Amino acid sequence: MEPRVRTLLRVGVVLVVCGAVAACAGSPGTPEPGPPTSGPPVGEATSGGGTGARGGPQPLPGGSTIPGGPTPATRAPGGWRVGARPLPLRPDGFGQVLPTPAPLRDRRLPTVDRLPPPPGGRFRSTIAPIGPAVRARMGATWKPGCPVALADLRHVTVSFRGFDGRAHTGELVVNRRVATAVVSVFARLYAARFPIEEMRLVTSADLAARPTGDGDNTAAFVCRAARGQTRWSAHAYGLAVDLDPFQNPYRRGDLVLPELASAYLDRAERRPGMIRPGDVATTAFAAVGWTWGGTWRSPKDLMHFSATGR
Repeated sequence: MEPRVRTLLRVGVVLVVCGAVAACAGSPGTPEPGPPTSGPPVGEATSGGGTGARGGPQPLPGGSTIPGGPTPATRAPGGWRVGARPLPLRPDGFGQVLPTPAPLRDRRLPTVDRLPPPPGGRFRSTIAPIGPAVRARMGATWKPGCPVALADLRHVTVSFRGFDGRAHTGELVVNRRVATAVVSVFARLYAARFPIEEMRLVTSADLAARPTGDGDNTAAFVCRAARGQTRWSAHAYGLAVDLDPFQNPYRRGDLVLPELASAYLDRAERRPGMIRPGDVATTAFAAVGWTWGGTWRSPKDLMHFSATGR
């Protein structure tokens, strides 16, 4: 998506694959410049790799990112440790798609707090320019040559409800033009108690991580190309969000991302965190003019919401 995402993209020279959503200086309706053939990174972030814009390995957004990335010592019932078991790789650079482990078939893991929870359990939000500390944490997810300047990106924090029922604080990087709209979406999700497991910035460590297929990070910006294409992803403009990627996986042919999330391809079985037509997630994003990748015929990108329709 947009929406729930760690590999190297080779384009003449070795380019670090960026996989979060990057903000763009141009408006969503203007033609998108193509990703460069050398120099700055292009790609998609997650712990899973995949075919990049020029055919090299490229991670996905939001799940294992998809922007997923390693999670610190999170254990599921049955002793499952998130991010601890790298997958064997496919020829395309992604991890092998394997059956969903029993502890993750009805996934309701507790959230690891990286930021202080909102005081009093009330929805809180902030929107701020990218300062030195946030820039340092973003690492290789943004580099000169990306289709958006750092000055056109915003660091956003919002309250969210975890699968543990508690209030938490998450963070995203998005385009400055959509920051207020994104906050309004997460305010609606919070009021409806829509559960989110994790919401943190994608980092260089995520881009370098081997795919584990079990990430579940809700994320936005990463300077990357669209999967298997030569144009920039909406994530590279900061105009897309991947929401609960494990519960809402990406599918194209025999590829599923996150690679262990196949149990969630059956949308008839309702479980917390799953996005459905007409639910609070789709209506909240539609209210700000964003579209859902779950309406696409192929690929089906259930985690992905974007302001560009792509």
